[in-house]
Amino acid sequence: MPPTIAIVGRPNVGKSTLFNRLSRSRGALVDNYPGVTRDRLEISVDFEGKTFRLVDTGGFDDLATDPLLEKVKDQVKTAIEEADRIIFMVDGRQGIMPGDEEIARVLRMSRKKTFLVVNKADGPEQGHVISDFCTLGIDPIYPMSAAHGFGVRSFMEDLVNDLPEGEPAETNHEQIRVAVLGKPNVGKSSLINRILGTERLVVSDLPGTTRDAVDTPFNYRGKEYLLIDTAGIRRKARVKEKIERFSMIKSMECLKRCHIALLLIDASEGVSEQDARICGYAFEQARGVILVVNKWDLIKNDPQKKKTLDNEIDRQLNFISYCPRINLSAMTGERVIRLFDRIDLLFEQFSSRINTGVVNRAIQEIIEKHPPPRIGQGRLKFFYATQTRTRPPTFVIFVSRPDVIHFSYERFLINHLRSHFNLGHSPIKLLFRKR
Repeated sequence: MPPTIAIVGRPNVGKSTLFNRLSRSRGALVDNYPGVTRDRLEISVDFEGKTFRLVDTGGFDDLATDPLLEKVKDQVKTAIEEADRIIFMVDGRQGIMPGDEEIARVLRMSRKKTFLVVNKADGPEQGHVISDFCTLGIDPIYPMSAAHGFGVRSFMEDLVNDLPEGEPAETNHEQIRVAVLGKPNVGKSSLINRILGTERLVVSDLPGTTRDAVDTPFNYRGKEYLLIDTAGIRRKARVKEKIERFSMIKSMECLKRCHIALLLIDASEGVSEQDARICGYAFEQARGVILVVNKWDLIKNDPQKKKTLDNEIDRQLNFISYCPRINLSAMTGERVIRLFDRIDLLFEQFSSRINTGVVNRAIQEIIEKHPPPRIGQGRLKFFYATQTRTRPPTFVIFVSRPDVIHFSYERFLINHLRSHFNLGHSPIKLLFRKR
């Protein structure tokens, strides 16, 4: 297990900017106003043969009275407890603030190896600002500009100097990537916390609590999963803040890198137009989809509400009728663990590979029973078919006139292939090529 290094500090001192620079990514959202980061973000970093886990944290606000900010503080304290060493970041332009002194006190009590970074020191001439921070009692002190890169390399060399050498982290191809999506406040973070059995993610009744996409590895029954919490996806017309637009973009990007999308619906509210849109996004990306009806405990004893919900799902989400569904409660834990039976089954189908000969025989049987429509004096001819990729299962079919295949016949073929190959819950892609 590689060592863990956490970045901590007050709000808006540049922690996420440094996180993105060190990880060479845009994993953390960055904006000029404080409090953008709320959850702990983690990523594997390799620097000159030294591998470690880098953790970005929310701003530690010593004057926080808001319950949400208190939960962010708790996340920071947890990160400090779990880290092997700490990057303590302060703002060189503002000088020492009361919050800096409080964080320094917490770090001294933790006895963790700490590196004090004075950020927003944009060049060597700014080096004098570090003298003000000597009173924090943490040594050595590194002047830096996380935004422009000044001082970063020399700091990194000291940071990893005595870390053990390790192999760069490799992508685990057996890991099942599961993204949790839905409208704001449907219980996405609560569901992941329930699965993990810990308050890994900040949960609040306020919509929009989650802003970043938060990746959390999880092992269950000998299988590796990556749980991806995402920001709630609102209707575009209701998105006003810039940071919220970026959060939504990151949520949509998660669809491209996940294998399976858990689409959460609030049982007490029923199916909305936005729920249908989100399902449509997952359908367009050909992801494996599990429809998760959360807050089931609120309606399970009301037959009329259950019937109304079933009718709404049948009517508004009929285009993903092949997707499995589970009713659960993240709050009480009811049926949550059963979710993994459906994830494993869907992932197995999503990853299926079928022999070319079997594919051709299946296509031949289907078109013999239900021939394609006629084209003028002739009929559309099917010559050859093969599976070209998995996740999702993708088949290329060579035909005489790919331009005349109607979407209804394509859908007919997909439904029959799904039934023929026991892929009842998986999306299937068909590509038609001219021979």
